[in-house]
Amino acid sequence: MSTESPPTEQTILAALHVVAVPERATHALGYFPTSMKHLGVPVPALRAVLKPVIASLRKAPPGEATRLALALCATGIFDAKQAGFEVLNALPKERRALTAEQVVGLAEGNDNWCSVDTYSTYLSGPAWREGTLTDAMIATWSASPDRWLRRTALVSTVPLNMKSRGGTGDTPRTLAVCAHHAHDRDDMVVKALSWALRELAERDPDAVEAFLTSHDVAPRVRRETRNKLDTGLKNP
Repeated sequence: MSTESPPTEQTILAALHVVAVPERATHALGYFPTSMKHLGVPVPALRAVLKPVIASLRKAPPGEATRLALALCATGIFDAKQAGFEVLNALPKERRALTAEQVVGLAEGNDNWCSVDTYSTYLSGPAWREGTLTDAMIATWSASPDRWLRRTALVSTVPLNMKSRGGTGDTPRTLAVCAHHAHDRDDMVVKALSWALRELAERDPDAVEAFLTSHDVAPRVRRETRNKLDTGLKNP
């Protein structure tokens, strides 16, 4: 895709349609159902489309990448929303310039684990770690009747602890969110709680051990986290 002219959401969408695989869309809707339109763009193809776009945005005026990412996320198309998240993740200065209102707004429409996990590890988790989002904002998601916002709260703890996402470790905030969801038996939340605890186990295994002792978590959470503590693997 040429980037001689400033990239727009329309040109990116056109490029995504070219590399879309309809059969993949059908499979993906069975793997993570969503109300969004799904084009079926493979991740490598999505990133290939975005590579020249991101290169051009590095030279663009401040705010241009954010405008484009927000527009992509507002299309109601799963692949375009993923593209918006990828753009902001690739341009840390733009991501850090997002307001709390913008970060929270970008969670709107996330109705599947793939969108939630990308958003949480790329945007909300780092924004929380860096102070753009507050503990109270994360707590609001934890208290939501929406399973996807509850999952968002838990997965947002991952960048607090994951080295590859810039985390340096934050036991108190991680366990505060985990404790809120210890009795939650929604499958999407249970899986996220397991992930949050397993990631913290890399940083503070003693704290995770104590958490398992003092909380009545779902059997899956206990099994996977115990495996992580004992063997270093989710499923040995």
